[in-house]
Amino acid sequence: MEITFEGRTYPCSEGETVLDALLRGGVEHPFSCKVGTCLTCLARAAKGDLTARAQKGLKPTLVTQGYFLPCVCEPKGPLQVAGAEDADLFGRAVVTRKEMAAPDVARIWLRPAMPLYYRAGQFVNLRRADGLQRSYSVASVPQLDEDLELHVKSMPRGRMSTWICDELQVGEALDVQGPNGDCFYLPGSPDQPLLLVGTGTGLAPMIGVARDALMSKHSGPIRLYHGALDPPGFYLEAELRALAGEHSSVEVHFCLSGDEEAERQATEKPKENYRIGFSNDLALADQPGLKGWRVYLCGHPAMVKAAKKASYLAGAEMADILADPFDFQELRTELRDEPEPLNVW
Repeated sequence: MEITFEGRTYPCSEGETVLDALLRGGVEHPFSCKVGTCLTCLARAAKGDLTARAQKGLKPTLVTQGYFLPCVCEPKGPLQVAGAEDADLFGRAVVTRKEMAAPDVARIWLRPAMPLYYRAGQFVNLRRADGLQRSYSVASVPQLDEDLELHVKSMPRGRMSTWICDELQVGEALDVQGPNGDCFYLPGSPDQPLLLVGTGTGLAPMIGVARDALMSKHSGPIRLYHGALDPPGFYLEAELRALAGEHSSVEVHFCLSGDEEAERQATEKPKENYRIGFSNDLALADQPGLKGWRVYLCGHPAMVKAAKKASYLAGAEMADILADPFDFQELRTELRDEPEPLNVW
């Protein structure tokens, strides 16, 4: 079958995605996760039929305009593809504040030019002037915070993350697309126990969900596990300990899964009550029975996958397990930044 894009036709083999066909044909189409999570590769079908999977998770307004996800779309017939319209997807936002929460983690606050209706825990796509874009989770709560707060970890040779951490200045503008994702607090069951597990900057959506739940008068227990490789990785430790101190329903656990040096640092600070082990393993050991719980997971894909399975086996309903893995793959010949939203750790 054939894919038509910007006046040229590209062959698409059976079982091949539209994105792979375009990339194989030399088209520089934007993409990131390549698994239908980040929405970076969004395009429009000007002519042809789309499968339900190709539009899964998109807002109804985008579906009616023919938008779809080329990275998961395996066409069943000829398809005419057009690029996304900026006005449909992106708005402008100005950086109002920036601080380094750790040597390699930046907290940035953005003020969108137009209201952005989001839920704490979702993610947005940021795009800079040269077109490079990445996904980052939202830590702020719209009813409590004036600006959109994101946490960005500087990754080795990361084009976007190192630029944000080292060069982005207050007053600069970025393009914002979203919100996206289903990892947010759902009111209606105030007594339901909540288990939140995040690694690295996967803490961003977890603290957003916890604050949103507390604002919504959630009365059930909230157990938050933050995983890091070393003590400096607990970049919001003071804020989390304060949150637990203010609310008897909240427990926070700091889980070290680094090398022997990290464990040595932990043992030198017994008052900090660091725990040794992977955050998901410790969380499931502490809560071996999860029937009736709602589980939130964000961070390393391997952690999310393992914890999702373990949570289900421990009794949690699949509908009550909400996850945002930091999907990233080495998809190009030159090493590039790893998406961080989707929340990276």
